[in-house]
Amino acid sequence: MRATGTRYAIGLYRVSTAEQGQSGLGLEAQQSSVRAFVASQGWTLVSEHFDIASGKDDRRPGFQAALLKCRQLGAVLVAARLDRITRRAHTLSQLLEDGVSIRAADMPGADDLMMRIYAAMAQRERELISARTKAALAAAKARGIVLGGDRGWRPASGPNAAAAALSRVEAATRTAHRLALEVDAERAEGALSMTAIAQGLNRRCVSTPTGCGSWTHTTVARVMARAAS
Repeated sequence: MRATGTRYAIGLYRVSTAEQGQSGLGLEAQQSSVRAFVASQGWTLVSEHFDIASGKDDRRPGFQAALLKCRQLGAVLVAARLDRITRRAHTLSQLLEDGVSIRAADMPGADDLMMRIYAAMAQRERELISARTKAALAAAKARGIVLGGDRGWRPASGPNAAAAALSRVEAATRTAHRLALEVDAERAEGALSMTAIAQGLNRRCVSTPTGCGSWTHTTVARVMARAAS
């Protein structure tokens, strides 16, 4: 039986085969991040579960075992980042609806309500990306471009700079929406100016959009502007 005042946490770590060697995505790095976050909350980490699989596969054994433990103990499911739990926005939404409490170490100020908002935003973003992709494919087909074909074919020209730029913009927008939740958390605590918000984010060790340096009033303003666009 759980001791009075004690909150249990379950760690979940995941890498895909391609990610195993990439800096910042390894299992050890995730484990270190989660353990530090759990300790900062004063919770008790009672079990840890690992998967080497795609985040789109919700049948992963580590994921399912972690969920079972959470339901048995009323524990919090903790990962280094939300996409380590699942890449499916509707799965995240359903877990929250089912009463599973979820936290991400890179979003230390986000509570259950903010997680629900993030899940809804992620789902909407996914729908918009899907709609844009379908529209682009339809337009390409209308121009007579042949889609699909031999996967061994390589273009004579270099990478598509426009597509790469679009990908960077979409990634920056996703980051801005996530960090806007952290900004809202500071406002809820009474931070009214950009400078006060930046100071609060630095105190909570929230990563900047680039992952480098410290928050300034300019960084906060840029995040808010991109999230609103």
